[in-house]
Amino acid sequence: MSDGSYPAPAHGAAGDEGAAARSAVVVGGGLAGITAALALADAGVRVTLLEGRPRLGGLAFSFQRGELTVDNGQHVYLRCCTAYRWFLDRIQGAALAPLQDRLDVPVVDVAKPEGRRLGRLRRDALPVPLHLGRSLAAYPHLSLAERAAVGRAALALKGLDLADPTLDTQDFGSWLAAHGQSARAIEALWDLVGVATLNAVAGDASLGLAAMVFKTGLLSDPGAADIGWAHVPLGELHDRLARKALDSAGVRTEVRTRVTSVSTNENGTWSVQVPGERLETDAVVLAVPQREAHDLLPAGTLDAPEQLLRIGTAPILNIHVVYDRTVLARPFFAALGTPVQWVFDRTAASGLGAGQYLALSQSAAQDDIDLPVAELRERYLPELERLIPGTRGAEVQDFFVTRERTATFAPTPGVGRLRPGARTKAPGLYLAGAWTATGWPATMESAVRSGVSAADAALSALGRPRPRHLFEFEEAA
Repeated sequence: MSDGSYPAPAHGAAGDEGAAARSAVVVGGGLAGITAALALADAGVRVTLLEGRPRLGGLAFSFQRGELTVDNGQHVYLRCCTAYRWFLDRIQGAALAPLQDRLDVPVVDVAKPEGRRLGRLRRDALPVPLHLGRSLAAYPHLSLAERAAVGRAALALKGLDLADPTLDTQDFGSWLAAHGQSARAIEALWDLVGVATLNAVAGDASLGLAAMVFKTGLLSDPGAADIGWAHVPLGELHDRLARKALDSAGVRTEVRTRVTSVSTNENGTWSVQVPGERLETDAVVLAVPQREAHDLLPAGTLDAPEQLLRIGTAPILNIHVVYDRTVLARPFFAALGTPVQWVFDRTAASGLGAGQYLALSQSAAQDDIDLPVAELRERYLPELERLIPGTRGAEVQDFFVTRERTATFAPTPGVGRLRPGARTKAPGLYLAGAWTATGWPATMESAVRSGVSAADAALSALGRPRPRHLFEFEEAA
């Protein structure tokens, strides 16, 4: 990790050692596009970043609702998300999104006959896999036999080779069943983690992506799964601080600017058309969703561009509830035996002066994503009363929802062969986005990694040296 100090690039000046200045246009101002733009600018490339929406941040953003500053959805990251941690450092925002000292997840079950029961998933300061041994042994939401079977399945998972392409053809649920996992174990442990990280239940998820999540997050390093989240609105990080970093790096950033076409020129350069302006440039990075990328790609730039349209999408629903008093003492918890998945306290980050603001993050929300607000209110408020005794008798001062119908790509079996790498067949044209072939599911980590990959490919073609502080990783096959 760097110290957070990044000198502005010397575009065409002494820092270029006499070389002609090169230029790039990055289309898309989400995390992938911001990362690519910063990396290119740090290497001395003249960069223009174009974003169609009025702000940066992609699908991890904030908006105003009266006096509240609301995140469109609850986003977290793990200690193993080293690229996103680099990104936070690069925009000087790491202190605003701290990590837990040690993994600790309260898990509340309200389905048992004896009533509400609290368990915890937490780690000890021991080597893998002993770091989770005591927590698993005491986990009250599984029987003794189920806990033992989980341990055996975890060891089998640890032995899988993530480079094996056949893993992508299998579904995680079938693999778990074949390794002795009961329906209860899948619900109370594997899906508890997997739905939040993959945005799919085990039966709908690629074994390859699921194995990557569990091996990297839980079975690589004792602290890999420690959780971090923004203690400020996401817009403070992904819009304001990101814009400040881009400005300091010399990037020209244009929002409310939608690209209508990308085309090659006879001299090997590129033209990017926006309303009222045509930008001529040496390189283009398309850091947009897969369907938008498909529509902008010139003919012949991918062997099978129609594959981009076969990468499905999955929704995330977020339910926001403001109470007139404090009802929850802990910062977050996960839930079992209820439609509720994860509940976060967003009071301080939102700027709420009195009462408490809770956000429910509902992944794999195909069944709920289009329900009317009144129906969601009728369904979820009683569930919160079951889960949180403090809500009983509290007044609900506001209830609203945010819906991301295409929040992530769907991590279905076979999706791996559909995800393209950063390079296209056309010199000077590159792809970025969490949906590209990063080896990760659709996370902020995947988005940042894709931006680094696209920038690396572009810098190599442009003959520019890689910035010494740029995040380093072994690119996915």
